[in-house]
Amino acid sequence: MSNDLDQPMVYQIRIKGHLGPRWTEWFGGMAITLEDNGDTLLTGPVVDQAALHGLLRKVRDLGMPLISAIRVKPRSRRMRPTSNSKPRSRSAT
Repeated sequence: MSNDLDQPMVYQIRIKGHLGPRWTEWFGGMAITLEDNGDTLLTGPVVDQAALHGLLRKVRDLGMPLISAIRVKPRSRRMRPTSNSKPRSRSAT
């Protein structure tokens, strides 16, 4: 059984505008995803609240509008189906 406190938290930081891949190192190795709507999604582990605030300061320093910063569950190595992965059919019993 793993302890969640031993693992870094994973965050998604959404900003308005596109960043190029050269910014990955500046953002501490966060994955950079350019979205079709013009936003950039930074995703990756953040070790603590101080590190999160550091990332948010970098967004501020770029002058790009921050849309959101949310904590997400890290992806597991094995993909497990969820109850939402297949439509359920109703049957009369």
